[in-house]
Amino acid sequence: MQKVRAHVIVKGRVQGVYFRDSTREEAFAAGVNGWVRNLPDGSVEAVFEGKREAVERLISWCKKGPPAARVTEVTVNWEDRWENLGGFSIRR
Repeated sequence: MQKVRAHVIVKGRVQGVYFRDSTREEAFAAGVNGWVRNLPDGSVEAVFEGKREAVERLISWCKKGPPAARVTEVTVNWEDRWENLGGFSIRR
């Protein structure tokens, strides 16, 4: 399977609704490495690295998010570079 890297921005009501923690749990379950963080404008930013199918599944999950989230937009940029990130973290 091909490994890929995606840089994702999620907009809507995505802060204060456990979006970051839920993303980390979903990433662990999917075997995806990377990180997630809140941005000052109220959106959430994430980087996902892993097998294409798993990364695409995680991106699909981001379009809905956890139960209290109200996602209005998800922007995905596929990146050529690969950092070989280990694990999945929440950045501050």
